[in-house]
Amino acid sequence: MVRLPLTAEQIQSGTRLGAAVRELRAGRGLDDVARAAGISPETLRKIETGRLPSPAFGTVVGLADALGVPIEHLADVWRGDPALDAAS
Repeated sequence: MVRLPLTAEQIQSGTRLGAAVRELRAGRGLDDVARAAGISPETLRKIETGRLPSPAFGTVVGLADALGVPIEHLADVWRGDPALDAAS
């Protein structure tokens, strides 16, 4: 099966997600959060920098758990929910 290239919108979504994860991790070590999420530190680094703009569902679930936020929050960030900007 061939994976289609990501669209510009999907890449922007991944950049937003990475920035949100980095902000939510504030003060916690990358290694600690990665371990709690069940992923490698390199995978977390790639997500935070936008180099992995479309992480697997299980990865996002693990991150939500490790960061103590509902998965819906990360989904809203990925979607670009304008309500999140108003809440900031």
